Parts: sequence; structure tokens; C-alpha cells
Amino acid sequence: MTSQAPPYTQPWRKIPIPRPLQVLFDTFPLRTYEANGLPERAEHLTTSDLPTLYLFCTEEDARTGFPSYNPGCLKWQTLLRLAKIPFRTLPSTNHASPSGSLPFLLPPRTSSTSLTTPIPASHIPQYITEHSPPEHVLPSLPTPKNGPLRPEAYLPLLTLHLRNAWLAALYLTPAYSSLLEKLYLLPSSSNSLVRSSLKRQLRLAATEEIVSSLGRGTSGVAGEALEKMVEFEEIWHDAKQAMEGLCQVLRESEEGWFFGSEVPSEFDAAVFGYTQVMVEFMSSDSSFSSKKPEEVSQGDGKVLLGEMVKQAGNGELARHRERILARAWPEWDGKREW
Repeated sequence: MTSQAPPYTQPWRKIPIPRPLQVLFDTFPLRTYEANGLPERAEHLTTSDLPTLYLFCTEEDARTGFPSYNPGCLKWQTLLRLAKIPFRTLPSTNHASPSGSLPFLLPPRTSSTSLTTPIPASHIPQYITEHSPPEHVLPSLPTPKNGPLRPEAYLPLLTLHLRNAWLAALYLTPAYSSLLEKLYLLPSSSNSLVRSSLKRQLRLAATEEIVSSLGRGTSGVAGEALEKMVEFEEIWHDAKQAMEGLCQVLRESEEGWFFGSEVPSEFDAAVFGYTQVMVEFMSSDSSFSSKKPEEVSQGDGKVLLGEMVKQAGNGELARHRERILARAWPEWDGKREW
């Protein structure tokens, strides 16, 4: 004979309720309403047969599928496009991400009642391997065909030098305040006080990351003292050297992709994530710039990172960016509607 567990009795029910409260509950009994259904827009998106990539972008860019303006998001968006995996994009924020940072990929729901688990950026390569056509599977870090080149040794050129340059230019130079406002502040809030507070937070976070990455302690240092620890000329110099190093690797590749890979890899997408946003937003012909190509850095703090990309080496990085654009966004003319 099987035994059955007794019904669960909540401990609070054993506590006597004061008479005045009992009268109140008898007069106005508690009522539990049915849960609200998902908004129609959410139902449409989550029951789609396409995965959804949540990333930094505008509503218009999400509708058209234009490249993200965030280097990290753009890397994974590019990789999915190169792998020929159909997907949709939606604008989001780090606070909405399960991992605390964008992007993340939400697989399609198989039914209206099934739940899907968000895929963080670090697991997107596995998703690509499992869902892309066999002829479009992309390597993460390719194995060089010959020579002593080690892709892992070149990652700091991106994650340290190019990233520091992008952070310093966008968040810490007054000349790009309008660009920062357009990309990250206005989409977050229409309240000027909120945007001002967010701008201070972003500047502080960028400053701390840059100073820490350069091996300089930030303990007990704050405000202007912390900002003075950012050596801009050193950052621009390191970025130039990094670009020259990347150009050298491309020169040694017969295929035009990094490390002799026959197809673009995750490393190619990561490099494109930076070169694309630098050329688009920080070039002499950008709508956010008024400098001439030779004026790489001036007193107002504006540095034309896009011109650095174009001038690096013998144009290898510039051609690499154009090849990625031709493969991943053949329909895009390079123009956005702001």
C-alpha cells in the first residue's frame, strides 16, 4: 500500500488572525486573478521559426538587419550572417540579458507553451556549428597552415589595444559626445537627468577598464585623478601598432582571411567588429566627424580611428572590412537613417 503525503499546510495559517482583520477579510475576501498573457508582440517574436539575436541597435537597424554599432555585438551578428543562419534582431540592453551583457540569442519556440533557454555569446559558436549548413560552418580560431603564427597570441591586439582605443575615443573624448548620446544615451531614456547620470557611469566604467588593463592600480583613486591616469597618446599609439600587426598577418595569408583560413573565422568577425564601427563612425567622411584624414588627433580630443584603419599597412584591414561587408551585408549601402 502506498502512502500519500499529507496536504501542505502553510505555517501562517496556524497563527490566529485578530478579530478586526478577520472581519475585514470576510467583507473583502482576497481574490486571485488569472495571469496576464504575453503581449501580442512578444508572442509573435517568441513563436517565430527564427532565432532572435538581442543586441545594441536601433529599432530601424533591427528592422532592416543593419550592423550593430557595438563591436562585441557586431562580432556575433557578423558570424551568424557569415554562417548563413537566418535570424532576426531586436534592440536590448545589458540589464535585459540573462548573463548581464549583450548579445544573447533566443532560439525559436517550438510551441506556444514551450520555453527556450537564452544562449549567451560564448555559446553562439556551438549553436552555429549545430545549425549552419555544412558548407558554411566557420572555424573559431583557425589553425595556421604553416609558420609559427598562433591566433591566441593576437587576441590581445583586439581585446586590449583596439578595445581601449574605441572606449577612450567614444566615452572619454568630448568631441564624440554627440555620438555617445546618439548610440547609448538617447535610446536609454528621454530624461536629461537620467542620461546625464548614465553618461557619468559609462565614462567611469570606461576609465576604470582602460586604467586597469594598462596595469595601473585604481584602488583609492577616483574622479579627475583617475581620468588623468588615461594616457591617450599611448592608447592611440598602441592601437596603430595593433593594426599594423594585424595587417602583417593578413599579408601572409593567400586567402585574404586571418591565419590562412579558407573562410572567415570568429577571429575575422572579431576584427571586423572594431574596424567597421571605427570606419563608419570615426572617419573624416563620417557625419560625426569634421576632421581631415591627416588630422588624426587634435586639441579637441577627436581621434579618427577610422582613418587609422584605412591607413594601416598597405590597406589590408580596409580591404578585409570591405570583404566582410560584401559577404555578410551585400544589400547594405553603408548608410543609416538616424
